[in-house]
Amino acid sequence: MRRIALPMFLGGCAFLGGLIGAPLALRGLGPAWAQPAASGQPGRDEANRLGDRFEAVARKLGPAVVSIEAVKPPAADRKKPIEESGSGVLIRLNGQRGTYVLTNNHVIRDAPLNKITVNLADTRLFKPARLWTDPESDVALLQLDAEDLPTATLGDSDGVRVGQFVLAFGSPFGLNQTVTHGIISARERGQISLGATIRIKDFLQTDAAINPGSSGGPLVNLDGEIIGLNTAIASHSGNNSGVSFSIPINLVKKIVRELLAKGSVSRGYLGMHLATSFEAIDAEKLGLDRAIGAWVDKVYPGTPAALAGMQPNDVVLQADGVIIRNENHFINMISDMPPGRKVRLKVWRERRTVELEATVGDWSQGQTQLRP
Repeated sequence: MRRIALPMFLGGCAFLGGLIGAPLALRGLGPAWAQPAASGQPGRDEANRLGDRFEAVARKLGPAVVSIEAVKPPAADRKKPIEESGSGVLIRLNGQRGTYVLTNNHVIRDAPLNKITVNLADTRLFKPARLWTDPESDVALLQLDAEDLPTATLGDSDGVRVGQFVLAFGSPFGLNQTVTHGIISARERGQISLGATIRIKDFLQTDAAINPGSSGGPLVNLDGEIIGLNTAIASHSGNNSGVSFSIPINLVKKIVRELLAKGSVSRGYLGMHLATSFEAIDAEKLGLDRAIGAWVDKVYPGTPAALAGMQPNDVVLQADGVIIRNENHFINMISDMPPGRKVRLKVWRERRTVELEATVGDWSQGQTQLRP
């Protein structure tokens, strides 16, 4: 699979600076737009019903969507603090008191608690009481000391199908309470580069218009349930090009449970560097009839992969009987396994299959082995 070109975060601070206080230029609508649709026009009733559904979801979700401002310490090459803007959504969690805000880690990363402001749709302002982050998935959770706030419902992203209508909420360019619509364009997207800290990539792709400032806003289905957190876009200009990525809400829920229970997320690892691109021409050279699997570029000494006998140029075809689609699928699968678990690997090596068994290591301890 080819890597998506030029993905970008949606934090928005670099774009909002020139727009605060400057109105956007809007073209007037011509008289034709004001004319009512002709009676009996084909599809009119269906379009009206769909529009009513969009409006109902927007009315339901709007009060729970927040904008977030974070003031971060100056970078090494700058004297002034960095002002970051993004979005979030208010939720409640079973067994937990208070109200929580889901957002992206890159929106609030490095900002002290007292420099983070959560702006509600009704104009109330809150400072978070606590903060949990998982940089590897780009998920952050804020706790607010308030019980009477509007909240949204978490849905089930496993049931999301390509082609389904979705709505995206956020604050692009500082324009709070913005709603756009589109469809689910693809699932399980991971072949995008989002920086060294983000390893867990399993995105929903949508063509709903998402722009800088929308990071952390919810992607919802037509039942008004959150199915994803808007996180990144692929763009040559830095603005919407119809290719946007959201973290599936089921992954977010799993991360949140671990953050609240342990303060961090436990992940497994094997200790290999995998090729980010595995094309048909590569598979053909290795004697495979299809470009599927995780192609091993490097095996780090002393890691579980090395102890299991993994070698450079191996292609991992299966793990515990599950067919590996690509390197991102394999990374996510191993990361989700607890340290100490045995995993059976079917590997393509020198034009034949080899069976290996590896013991999953603890990523929190193994990162030092993988440093250059």
